[in-house]
Amino acid sequence: MVISPEGEVYLNPSYERKFCRKTKTKDMEVQPSTTLLFFFSTTVLLASTTAGHPFFPTPDDTNFIRQSCETTRYPDTCFASLSGYSGMVQRDSGRLAKMAIHVALSKATHMANYVSNITSQIDNDNTTESAAIHDCSSEFGDAVDEIKNSQREMKRLGWTGESVKFQLSNVQTWMSAALTNEDTCTDGFQDVADGEIEADVCSRVAAVKEVTSNALALVNIYADKIPA
Repeated sequence: MVISPEGEVYLNPSYERKFCRKTKTKDMEVQPSTTLLFFFSTTVLLASTTAGHPFFPTPDDTNFIRQSCETTRYPDTCFASLSGYSGMVQRDSGRLAKMAIHVALSKATHMANYVSNITSQIDNDNTTESAAIHDCSSEFGDAVDEIKNSQREMKRLGWTGESVKFQLSNVQTWMSAALTNEDTCTDGFQDVADGEIEADVCSRVAAVKEVTSNALALVNIYADKIPA
């Protein structure tokens, strides 16, 4: 996870894993002078990271996430999904909105793939259930596209010649449309008899709707802070 000088958030799935890999000691010959240099360098590094490095959040960073999430419809879900990024966000409403959109996109993409995969498992004789599943797959495909549009627009804030306020209005429109698509998915199951697939899909969709709703709320908060 990296924050660029422009404040952009980039996520590299392999970045964190690099710190988990253990160096093979048999390939290293450490001289005493090297050991002292390593100790001194490590001490300096730790001192600098505890003084505000993005990977070491302060209590204020975490409280900022908590307080921001209190304004959303699902504050517990909001804090649970975003508190781990408090060091990256660093009490910045724009970065928080970007991260919330990233989380929503990840969840929506996973759900879209899930619904697409179960279309092959449904009973085609049950035309109501089959239609609901296929419609849900289509709705989530659209939702993913709209959240991707939002993510791209957030990365371009202030760089297109358009006002930031106008760009944020685009993000609000796309995130709202994505939430509507997700709602439409579950609406399609209203006439479907209770069953394992119906219950599983609706439960999973509800979780995605929560993070999407929260992302939209956090975008709205950020937009309200931008002068017209």
